[in-house]
Amino acid sequence: MKNTFGCSIAVTIFGESHGEYIGAVIDGLAPGIKIDDAYIKAKLAERRPQGRISTARVEADEYRIISGVFEGYTTGTPITAIIPNTNKRSADYTNISIVARPGHADYTAECKYHGYQDFRGGGHFSGRITAAVVLAGAILSSALIKKGIRIGTHISYLKGVSDRAFENYEDDIASLASSHFPTLSVESGDDMRRVIEAAANDGDSVGGVLETAVIGLPAGIGEPWFDSFESMLSHGLFSVPGIKGVEFGAGFRMADMLGSEANDPIVAKDGKVYTETNNNGGINGGITNGMPVIVRTAVKPTPSIYKPQRSVDIRTLENKELRIEGRHDPAIIHRARSVVDAVCAIVIADMLSARYGTDYLASEK
Repeated sequence: MKNTFGCSIAVTIFGESHGEYIGAVIDGLAPGIKIDDAYIKAKLAERRPQGRISTARVEADEYRIISGVFEGYTTGTPITAIIPNTNKRSADYTNISIVARPGHADYTAECKYHGYQDFRGGGHFSGRITAAVVLAGAILSSALIKKGIRIGTHISYLKGVSDRAFENYEDDIASLASSHFPTLSVESGDDMRRVIEAAANDGDSVGGVLETAVIGLPAGIGEPWFDSFESMLSHGLFSVPGIKGVEFGAGFRMADMLGSEANDPIVAKDGKVYTETNNNGGINGGITNGMPVIVRTAVKPTPSIYKPQRSVDIRTLENKELRIEGRHDPAIIHRARSVVDAVCAIVIADMLSARYGTDYLASEK
């Protein structure tokens, strides 16, 4: 199983939902990068459950860095960071070792691992593992910020409710960093919360669309074909549980445009090159053009719901009715924004290091 992403900077994740620890190893990170404990804790807090719109399983996520950091700075050797799992109720998952949950990886895990997988809480497939992704991403994101590169994600759409689009990127990304619920409009956020609560009251779940902006990226990052900026970022984003669609800029709306509408006019101003519109999402030919990178991700409804569902006993192939118990999210999208931010940071840090060298993130802006 491939659990490592990246070449110049490689991130490996490990652990299971109900195991002793989850964690990440970051290899290739330059020496001399300050570890910002407050920033890391803030990013982990963004992922943490929020009352009635989230699971009742709340973990403190008291991470420990056990290698690769000395006196608060990276040493240049592999960083190993671990997070203990302390709030576990494994008995809730006994039945799913036999009857697969629709929408989950229970059946495919059985096919791949022949019954040896840790099924408790979804094991290695669990969204719990994304805490390790957020931890690794926060270490890299804090280094990117010092290079003037910032990432922000909001819920663009959730079952009939839309948030406003990014307007002033600097201000909007800053406001999201201090926002408990990730919308740019307070009113939209309140409406989305009500939709999630209504689904929870009905024993159901909802999904939605996240929109991410990355600003401050230099032009010239990415390759024309298989390592294009879009393909590398899509690879990372599609690795996140629950993400079923990725688009850049105008995305699928381009299919309904004329070329004269889709093309972004190019202008020069104050010695720099800009585009008047950004339908291509800051990327041309697989390479960043210096405009904000805009990417949207479709997040599916949480598959664990409390309604009866049709399934199969994966050992006997008998048809069964499944009623899921335990603690589950009626929506994961508001928690997933920190995961998407982290994945973007991991991919971008790797691509910048491939372009400029691994010392780039430790150098002065």
